[in-house]
Amino acid sequence: MQTASISEIKKELQTLHAVQLVELCIKIAKYKKDNKEFLNYLLFQTHNETQFIENIKLEMTALFGDINRTNLYFAKKTIRKILRLANKNAKYSGIVTTNIELLMHFCKELNNTGLDFKKSTVLNNLYNAQIKKIKESLSSLHEDIQYDYQKDLEILTQ
Repeated sequence: MQTASISEIKKELQTLHAVQLVELCIKIAKYKKDNKEFLNYLLFQTHNETQFIENIKLEMTALFGDINRTNLYFAKKTIRKILRLANKNAKYSGIVTTNIELLMHFCKELNNTGLDFKKSTVLNNLYNAQIKKIKESLSSLHEDIQYDYQKDLEILTQ
């Protein structure tokens, strides 16, 4: 079975009535948890992006508090889980500043964990990759906004 292109799907959706569109959205939301979360973001959280960012930051901070510090292997698993959460929500938003703020918060919290992650090659590479992503995202922003984030980034890279 060949999947239709986005333009074909868009044309077909425009021919449907509102009730049919609602039914399709509900079916999509039931199909996969990510679809439901994305639909939730679109319906309830797009109007207040700052509150959305703060909620994700609070959730990340709580997850960082639950890290198992006795075994570095379990700490790595939890850290990767937190990073997946940040990346998923940044993808939902699609706004560059949201991505930057979530990744910077991730890096700050990783620094605050008390783990000596610089001795772990995997965690150190993970951290450096996030710094690199932040720098790449910053380059696409206006210079004034870049300057604001650049100060925070300098603290993270020390």
